[in-house]
Amino acid sequence: MKDIEFRKQAEELVSKMTIEEAASQLLYNSPAIERLDIPEYNWWNEALHGVARAGIATVFPQAIGMAATFDPDFLFEEAKVIAEEARAKYNMSREEGDRDIYKGLTYWSPNINIFRDPRWGRGHETYGEDPYLTGRMGNAFIEGLQQRDEKGYMKIAACAKHFAVHSGPEGIRHGFDAKPTKKDLEETYLPAFETAVEDAKAEAVMGAYNSVNGEPCNANKELLEKTLRGDWGFEGHVVSDCWAVRDFHECFHYTKTPAESAAAAIKAGCDLNCGCTYDYILDAYQEGLITEEDIRQAAVRIYTTRFRLGMFDKECSYNSIDFSASNTKENKELALEAAERSAVLLKNDGLLPLDRKNIKNIAVIGPNAYSSKALAGNYNGDSDEWVTNLDGIRRAAGDDIRIYYSQGSDILKDKEDDLAREGKYYGEARTCAKHSDVVILCLGLDRDLEGEEGDAGNSDASGDKMDLLLPPTQRRLAKEVLSVGKPTVIVLNSGSSLDLSEYERDASAIIQAWYSGQRGGDALADILFGKVSPSGKLPLTFYYEDGNLPDFADYHMAGRTYKFIKEKPWYPFGFGLSYTTFEYSSMKVKKDNDMITVSVDIENTGSFDARETTQVYIKYNGDAVEKPNHVLAGFANTFIKKGDTKTVTIVLDKKQFESVLEDGSRKLLDGEYTVFAGSTQPDERSYELTGKRPLEAELTAQQGVIS
Repeated sequence: MKDIEFRKQAEELVSKMTIEEAASQLLYNSPAIERLDIPEYNWWNEALHGVARAGIATVFPQAIGMAATFDPDFLFEEAKVIAEEARAKYNMSREEGDRDIYKGLTYWSPNINIFRDPRWGRGHETYGEDPYLTGRMGNAFIEGLQQRDEKGYMKIAACAKHFAVHSGPEGIRHGFDAKPTKKDLEETYLPAFETAVEDAKAEAVMGAYNSVNGEPCNANKELLEKTLRGDWGFEGHVVSDCWAVRDFHECFHYTKTPAESAAAAIKAGCDLNCGCTYDYILDAYQEGLITEEDIRQAAVRIYTTRFRLGMFDKECSYNSIDFSASNTKENKELALEAAERSAVLLKNDGLLPLDRKNIKNIAVIGPNAYSSKALAGNYNGDSDEWVTNLDGIRRAAGDDIRIYYSQGSDILKDKEDDLAREGKYYGEARTCAKHSDVVILCLGLDRDLEGEEGDAGNSDASGDKMDLLLPPTQRRLAKEVLSVGKPTVIVLNSGSSLDLSEYERDASAIIQAWYSGQRGGDALADILFGKVSPSGKLPLTFYYEDGNLPDFADYHMAGRTYKFIKEKPWYPFGFGLSYTTFEYSSMKVKKDNDMITVSVDIENTGSFDARETTQVYIKYNGDAVEKPNHVLAGFANTFIKKGDTKTVTIVLDKKQFESVLEDGSRKLLDGEYTVFAGSTQPDERSYELTGKRPLEAELTAQQGVIS
């Protein structure tokens, strides 16, 4: 079936509705229209890293961890699993007469906002700080969710959110006006949405809470009418973030009444309301603020989605997916592989992988050692098998190695027990360390400390971070344990960058494990004991906590991310160590019309079979306004056996060499360009950490032609 036919079916059905019935369908919890055999439907469903809030499902690592894989093909496979489980759950719920929230087929994922500031609590829902990486990963996720069958039905519908220019602060988001420059809009905030719409064909787009340059996102005609539907040709539906339209009159004072707010959103092209402001649509209609055509147009758009999903076809092929397809053994194994591939090895003095022959006792210490919250992230599903870090290490250690465990401290509170003194478990933690050959110190954050405003328990910052340091109780724990002097691996579960440079000298190794999903503990153990080599790369910059970050509420990109940072970071974007070594050689750059092909030979010169992420960056060597340091333009994830050499080829488009000017236009500037290819970005900090620089080649652009 063609999409145009789905649109015609929607138009026909909506034409049979009264104006009151059509208006009722524009709420996220749409009521049934029995005379037309339309069941009630709840549009609100979540699938950020697995089917969320709907019972038992496979829980994959949080989105930021998947970004660390730098592997869109793998994320596509994960998304296919999520879609299969979503359909299985939908079919089960429908059979049981359950039309509740989180039981539908329209999923409000992925979050493709740019993680521009490391303090943002929701940053771990994203694919990091780079627009190109975010676009590639976001597209793969959308395409994996939105598979089509022979009739053209989608398995489930994806939603790219939050459109646009949205990345905190959480505490003021309901009345906050983001003021990006035209250059920052085009260069940073919009590209991932543009490719999600034009290339991945995202079925839905969700508007953000904040306003942009004085106009709320869900009524922003520049964003919704001109850019989204006009310039990009978006044909899906737009949904508001939850209760965001209410903010028009309550927080922004953009309108005076709920009816005016509903009208403003509908007129701008926001078709579906998550919230209750569209209860006033008929008031707006009666007051002459909107027309019947406005209401029916929105209804047609959302019903086109429902027809694309095969909701009204009893013979839709996806109706046969059984409940047993959810949470299978194979899906759990994929979650394990995802966790293994997402972990980033930041430091290793040679301690890792652990040598079983020389280890009889291991201390596993810290508030994230035995915590499922450190695995789950937010917008998560429930697992029937949470394998904590401690569980995974115990499984891998077997009977030959004794495990000593101490919580060491609470993740946040100074006192775990109101009747006891502060530091109740510090003595136990030190003793465990003294009795061990190796210490695994599990620190970091969890979903209660960083997340969405109103969702995370971090009320002081509304889910954002106040700074980049560990909570004080964990800082003291780290000092107490490291003072014992035993070889120590610090494992960080968090969804954002932290600064642990204070402990770096005394730690033998540091692993960034993110919120690693239901098999996170098994994955950690596989890395610690060398069953797999770590291969993740940082999808965001790890800054020093030195006060050099720009003001959180300033959306200008100057001084932010690897592209515009001035100081050396603690650990740079794109960095991650391996248990093996890779040597790059024979870089070749060929031009074919508007495509530039970069190829390199990569030899695995170490002793482990492993994956390698090749990164290609472009740097313009001339003068330009607010010029980026360099820009990620391509990457490839390749498995290479020890001793083998593989040729990796990455194709660039001429457009990737263009610079964004002050007015937001793009132009290929005349002059010299350097193309870099290697394991890291071409910055000094990466060179300090690895002792290696990427290969490079020079190109020249003149009058719109690259040679």
